Amino acid sequence: MTPEAAFLSVCERISVVLLVAALALVLWRLAKGPTAADRVIAMDLMSVLVVAFLVAASIIAPETSYLDVAIAYACIAFLGAIALARFISRATRGQADRCKGEVSDE
Repeated sequence: MTPEAAFLSVCERISVVLLVAALALVLWRLAKGPTAADRVIAMDLMSVLVVAFLVAASIIAPETSYLDVAIAYACIAFLGAIALARFISRATRGQADRCKGEVSDE
């Protein structure tokens, strides 16, 4: 094994370990997040880390089909993040309208 290949192998392993550690931290934030916005951001970051993990897997095992899966997952995750943000925006706007109505009635 050449020194370049050995260095690349070590870097691949380190990147996978760092991605798994980051996923664990994001899962902790997802479970503990005090607000819904924190949870949405954690879900979005988790999807980015999964895409990065799929790209790393594509590099480690020279298989280009992982890249196709990563692109499809990124598109679906983007649409999911937009939908969740819109849902939270409407929910908080509805609560603000209800609070204004309660104050004006008194």
